[in-house]
Amino acid sequence: MRHGMKHRKLNMDTNARKALFSNLTAAVLTHEQIKITVQRAKELRTFVDKMITLGKKGQLSNRRQALAFLRDKEVVAKLFSTLAERYKDRNGGYTRVLKAGFRYGDAADMAIIELVDRDVNAKGAKDLARVAAEKAAAAEAEKAAAESK
Repeated sequence: MRHGMKHRKLNMDTNARKALFSNLTAAVLTHEQIKITVQRAKELRTFVDKMITLGKKGQLSNRRQALAFLRDKEVVAKLFSTLAERYKDRNGGYTRVLKAGFRYGDAADMAIIELVDRDVNAKGAKDLARVAAEKAAAAEAEKAAAESK
């Protein structure tokens, strides 16, 4: 019988699979668009949709459930503020999976999973902020070096 086997195994043990989907869910909620294999994207949809539903409910117990799964306070804060507000009028269907060709190395089917009505500037925002901070720090150090001479 096939009781309790609703998800794909993806050639991993249970703990590796849980960690994978936890990290991928956090990545989707942070960047709002990622590129992974089609099979992983189709499985990931359920986890992302459940997290957004928890965010929309907004109770303390829902926040704790999301934090237990995602293990990242910044992502949970974004989930319960920004994303919950964005999807308050939508009843499910928060993600879309778009086919994206084949991976060069092993010809695996690739897909882009993204949030519907996503913020285009969310992807890479941390990297842009980090680079800007590094440039500012370098300019400050250069200015201090010039003053000391």
